[in-house]
Amino acid sequence: MQLRRCGTDGVLVEVDSLGEVEAVRAALAAARLPDVVELVPAARTVLVVTRPGGVPAVREVLAGVDPVDHPAAVGDEVVIDVHYDGPDLDLVAETAGLTAAEVVALHTGADYRVAFCGFAPGFAYLTGLPEPLRQPRLDSPRTKVPAGSVGVAGEFTAAYPRATPGGWRLIGRTDAPLFDPRRTTPALLTPGTRVRFEVAR
Repeated sequence: MQLRRCGTDGVLVEVDSLGEVEAVRAALAAARLPDVVELVPAARTVLVVTRPGGVPAVREVLAGVDPVDHPAAVGDEVVIDVHYDGPDLDLVAETAGLTAAEVVALHTGADYRVAFCGFAPGFAYLTGLPEPLRQPRLDSPRTKVPAGSVGVAGEFTAAYPRATPGGWRLIGRTDAPLFDPRRTTPALLTPGTRVRFEVAR
């Protein structure tokens, strides 16, 4: 774990894996330090923004973190209903050597956690994707992916909160309100949240 000062009142924590990112994020969230203004996890870093003088307390918490022994995700679970009729469902099935029904069963049978957010407001990168569904992005990204599209790329699965370009393999779509700036917490999925997908009825 490497700590780098970020401005006068922040620290960038650099680690080697998503599991270590979660260990750092979870420890700092659990500590409820009054001077921590924001925690921003990413693929290999956690940015910690504090009020003036808050960095020493952050360093003290991090000194006791074992990045290898990270806790399991706790808290509320968000269930997202999905219509599994995406344009790349058959491609994902063929690549995995499965039927489309088996892809759906794998995707809905896994437990996911929001590792970090990025790319677009409310776009959450979810870990926990079963190994056969870990597939590369499309060779040619789409110029417009419809809002609500559910896709897979690499070790992640995600749902697009709004229409944007994208190269993920799309296996379905959801009507869940993934991002609403009028809510107290605009993003439905925030780092650390547990997520489960279900077949929409």
